[in-house]
Amino acid sequence: MKKTIAKRIMTIALAASMAFALSGCGSKDKAYPAAKDVTVIIPKGAGGGTDTSARGLLQYMKENLEGVTFVPTNKPDGGGVTGMVELSNAKADGYTLGMVTVELAMFPHQDKADVTYADYEAICAPIAAPAALIVPADAPYNSVDEFVAFCEENPGEIQMGNSGTGAIWHIAALSFEEEFGVSFKHIPYPNGSADIAAALAGGHIDATLADPSSFKGQIDAGNLKILAIMADDRSVIYPDVPTFKELGHDLTIRAWAALVAPKDTPADILKTLRDAAQKTVESEEFKTYFLNQGIDPVVIVGEDCNEMMKEDHEMYEVMLAKAAE
Repeated sequence: MKKTIAKRIMTIALAASMAFALSGCGSKDKAYPAAKDVTVIIPKGAGGGTDTSARGLLQYMKENLEGVTFVPTNKPDGGGVTGMVELSNAKADGYTLGMVTVELAMFPHQDKADVTYADYEAICAPIAAPAALIVPADAPYNSVDEFVAFCEENPGEIQMGNSGTGAIWHIAALSFEEEFGVSFKHIPYPNGSADIAAALAGGHIDATLADPSSFKGQIDAGNLKILAIMADDRSVIYPDVPTFKELGHDLTIRAWAALVAPKDTPADILKTLRDAAQKTVESEEFKTYFLNQGIDPVVIVGEDCNEMMKEDHEMYEVMLAKAAE
């Protein structure tokens, strides 16, 4: 009798345990991403372009993920390396995401980090700002052809501002030199775009190839002008400015930031995140937010984003080797 009662108790306990386990699995699937907070590592400081883009994306993306709570965390140490490495080592369960920037395509070729695009699964890129050829408003050239002709007439004398040797806009200038067979005096401004804009407007340098959103104030004030942009399509903000591509020069240099998950994140979680991202970046509210920041909105989601990161990784491998020569 005692054995029969004991067996019944064990059977009931086992059944209850299995039911609990099964219900737990079902609730976990149903709950993502509402089960707990989703940490988003931002490998740059608060208030910068990457931070602004990330927080803007998350602000609108949460509306397409029922119950989600995103927790942005800034980790700018090491120029962004620390945050990107931490993200690559995070548990691939959808509860730790992060931003990676165009420097991810550069760091491995500069011996600054071992992580590459292959360590992540892309969700979307909320920003991919192209380099623009920006010159003083009173410069004696109003087109790329006229600028190139001026460079040819004054070899090695054109002063081209950038944010530092080997940085993205320095690479953009090197690409221009190679494409057009001209040469510049490369003038670094380590403190960034504000100093370059002031130097341009003051006539201390002749040109820069950089993200136009950082120069919008001076452009709108009529102190600077854009001759062309290194993008596939024309800017929504500057629709009258041609692309290098339409001028016959296949030059595409872009400063991007992408929301990614660690490699091996389950396919169903990735699909949930990518579907939400797709709805977000196609929404008018999202586009308006970025236009108000002076940034052209883009739609680069999932595998398209993976491919962009891969292409730039391969391009910078070549260009950074040339920059080091």
